[in-house]
Amino acid sequence: MSGFEVPDYTQAISQFVVDSPTSYHAAQAVAARLEKRGFKAVDETVAWDSSIPARGYVIRDGAIAAWCLPSAPSERTGFRIVGAHTDSPALKLKPQGAIVREGWEMINAEIYGGALENSWLDREVGLAGRLTTYDGAVHLVRTGPIARTAQLAPHLDRSAHENLHLDRQAHMLPLTALAGEAVSCHDIENYLCEQAGISPDQLAFHDVFTYLVQPPSVFGLRQEFLASSRLDNLSSVHAGLVALENLAGTENDAAVFVAFDHEEVGSGTRSGAGGPFLQDVLHGLAAVMGFVGDGERALLARSSCISADAGHSVHPNYGQLHDPQVRPLINHGPLLKINARQRYATDAVGGAIWKRACRAAGVPTQDFVSNNSVPCGTTIGPITASRLGITTVDVGIALLSMHSAREMCGVEDGPYLARALHAYWAEN
Repeated sequence: MSGFEVPDYTQAISQFVVDSPTSYHAAQAVAARLEKRGFKAVDETVAWDSSIPARGYVIRDGAIAAWCLPSAPSERTGFRIVGAHTDSPALKLKPQGAIVREGWEMINAEIYGGALENSWLDREVGLAGRLTTYDGAVHLVRTGPIARTAQLAPHLDRSAHENLHLDRQAHMLPLTALAGEAVSCHDIENYLCEQAGISPDQLAFHDVFTYLVQPPSVFGLRQEFLASSRLDNLSSVHAGLVALENLAGTENDAAVFVAFDHEEVGSGTRSGAGGPFLQDVLHGLAAVMGFVGDGERALLARSSCISADAGHSVHPNYGQLHDPQVRPLINHGPLLKINARQRYATDAVGGAIWKRACRAAGVPTQDFVSNNSVPCGTTIGPITASRLGITTVDVGIALLSMHSAREMCGVEDGPYLARALHAYWAEN
C-alpha cells in the first residue's frame, strides 16, 4: 500500500487542498487521481447496464461517487459506503459582484455556511468556482490573490478589544481595487471570464467562492500539526480517496465512496446528502449486480455506511466547553462521534463496525461526545441513515479552529483515518 506514511500523506493532502479551492475543483481532483488507478468515468444521463465498469465514478456538480464492485456478487453482498463532503464555509459571490464604497471597489458577497467570520479578516483570498455559459457548458475558474477583507484599526474603535462585532453586510465585503472612473457592477464577472477564457457576453451564471490562497503548512515544536483551509471536510475526502486508491478489489461487498456537496448549508440539494445522489448511484449499481425489486431492499439491509466528517479536539484554552470525562486529542486517532439525540448516527452496531475496522488496521480511535450544555453539530450521517435505512456510524479526525478560514489538525490522524477506511472496505 502507498500513501499512508505521514510524510507522503501530509504532502499529498496539502497538494489536494491547493487543487481543491471549491467543491467543484475537489470533485475533479478526486476524479483525476482515481483515473490514474484505473477508475472510469460514467455518465449519469444515460441508462446504466452491464457495461458499467467495476471500478468507476460519476460526478454531479460538486459531488462525486466512486465504487469498486465485487467480481462475483452473492446473497451475502452489501454496500460498504464511506461518505464525506467537499464544501467548506466561505464567502460566495453575488450577481453583479462589484460594488463601490468610498473610492474602493469591493466584492459583493454573502456568507456560505457557518464561517468563523473574524478568521477571514486580513487574509488574502482568491475567487474560484464555476461559470456557466449560455450553451450550458461549465467552466471551472480560479484566480490568484485578488481581495482582502480589511479589519478596522483599534484606534478607530476601542471597543473592538472587548467586543468585536461584524455585521455581515457592512463589514465582511472584501476590497479588491481602488475604484476607477467607470466601475461596472460586472467588473468581477468580467475578470473571471477573462481568467476562464470566455467572453463576458457568453456568461449566463456562476457559483463562485472566496478561497484562502495561503498554502497548508506543517508546524509545531515537533512538526506534528498541519494548518490548512478546508480541513473540514477535505481531511475526510482525502482519507477516503487514499483508502480507495489502495483498494485492490473486493471479494464480497461493493465498496462505495461518496463526497457530497452543500453539507455546510444543510445538504438539501441535488448533490447534497439530503438529495437523491447516493440513492441514485446505489440503485444503478444494484441493478448492474443483479439485485432488483426486493433483492435491492435486502442488499441495502446488508449494507453499512461510515460518515466521515471532522470533529473537535479538546481545546486547551476552553476546556470547560468539552465533556468533563471524554477528552479527545489531536494525533491520538480518529474520533467515534456519539450523540444521544442522534445528531450523529452512531449506535452500538455501527460503533462495532468502526472498532472492528480500527482493530484490523492497527489504528487507535477515540470517543467524542459533547458537553451537555453545549449544542452539538450534525453531519451527513443521520441524513444518509434516514434516506437509505442502513446502519451508519459517524467518525472523523480531530480539529482545532473548525470553520476558521485556517483550521489545524495532527499529521498522524489523516493516515490513521485512511488506514481504518481501507480496512473497512478490505476486510472480509
